[in-house]
Amino acid sequence: MDYFYLPLEKWTNEFVNGWFLPTFSNTFDAMSNGLNAFINSVTDVLLFIPAELFTLILAIIAWRFAGKGMAFFTVIGFLFIGSVDIWEQSMQTLSIVIVATFVSLVVGVPIGIFSALNNHVQNTVRPVLDFMQTLPSFVYLIPAVLLFGLGGVPAVIATFIFAAPPAVRMTNLGIRSVSKEVVEASRAFGSTKSQLLFKVQLPLAVPSIMAGVNQTIMLSLSMAVIASMIGAPGLGASVLTAISRVNIGLGLVSGLGIVVLAIVLDRITQGLGQGKA
Repeated sequence: MDYFYLPLEKWTNEFVNGWFLPTFSNTFDAMSNGLNAFINSVTDVLLFIPAELFTLILAIIAWRFAGKGMAFFTVIGFLFIGSVDIWEQSMQTLSIVIVATFVSLVVGVPIGIFSALNNHVQNTVRPVLDFMQTLPSFVYLIPAVLLFGLGGVPAVIATFIFAAPPAVRMTNLGIRSVSKEVVEASRAFGSTKSQLLFKVQLPLAVPSIMAGVNQTIMLSLSMAVIASMIGAPGLGASVLTAISRVNIGLGLVSGLGIVVLAIVLDRITQGLGQGKA
């Protein structure tokens, strides 16, 4: 039986190699240099702070927003990270998570706001978000490497593609969930569209937006091992090394380090979203 043949692979390669890369290579180089400087700056700051001081600061933040139990866990968890000599790798992973989350929020929250205010934007954005979330992560590692090379920059880009959708969706949901009575009352008192958005809708949507931040951070951490396959430093690279060497101990230590970071960041951002004092 003869099948209809669609040379999509050939067309894609011809488009990318024949026009896209030659046309936009300088743009992607500039983006890569900027992101690389950002990642290195964050990493340098995290490594510059003494481990004891960093642990104390994070424990105080955890106490403030997640309770005494979480503060105690933070101290024990980061003492563990230091005692098994994975502090530098943990800070490298944390820096990539911070940068990827920052980029995801800078791009995702405004798109979520526009989606909430305009149904046409929402209908356009929704299939794009579905595509970003359902496309296997290994697939978009290829263009990330092709456009940005190896290292932390393509890891941030790949992580952004995977982690940004919750920021968009939860921002959109939070604004749309604001009570219609509250919105109408604000309009009745003469609020402009900008006043309604920034003084009523966004403040009331903060718990939902923070839930999106929480999901974005968790998804960023879940990409740590996958991103290490394209040269991202940190705990993911240690896990990848453990897999290649069948080193169970190294895999356990690195995996537990990721778990500690995930739990601490998860509880702190949850507390921020709930407005805990």
